[in-house]
Amino acid sequence: MYSCLQRSDSPLFRRGIPLPVFHALTSRRRSEGRMKLNKLVTSSRRKNRKRHFTAPSHIRRRLMSAPLSKELRQKYNVRSMPIRKDDEVQVVRGHYKGQQIGKVIQVYRKKFVIYIERIQREKANSTSVYVGIDPSKTVIVKLKMDKDRKKIIDRRSKGRAAALGKDKGKYTEETTSAMETS
Repeated sequence: MYSCLQRSDSPLFRRGIPLPVFHALTSRRRSEGRMKLNKLVTSSRRKNRKRHFTAPSHIRRRLMSAPLSKELRQKYNVRSMPIRKDDEVQVVRGHYKGQQIGKVIQVYRKKFVIYIERIQREKANSTSVYVGIDPSKTVIVKLKMDKDRKKIIDRRSKGRAAALGKDKGKYTEETTSAMETS
């Protein structure tokens, strides 16, 4: 029946996989039972990979986020932050994982890596170079604070509190004064 599809020069035929069976295996949807409602969002692996690797710098900043330590998470009520120079981080995955905490020396957005103070290796000509670490494999232990970052943390923690319903039903001075004037 499928003699034209099962030619001996086909790589699938050489592996013993009949072509119709192979297509049935690959055409199955990964997101079974889910429907994509937003036309602007894609589920395509190919398109998502392209967007990731061709992302401009301002989007790479967001992609290069790292989780906060448990203490910072409790303090600021924020789970993760985009990493920046002068943050102190701890590597928790990979060859360089350990208890030592190092300062971020450079955030290399082009390569999606960060360079950390004491994480270096020696080259063949005995010069030492920093090793690029993926930000998701680190935990931020100490944040470099400035007014912009403080504003971001306040905004995100307020949004998180509203989503969790912690401030639900509570009136602040601002809301009561706004209600009185209107």
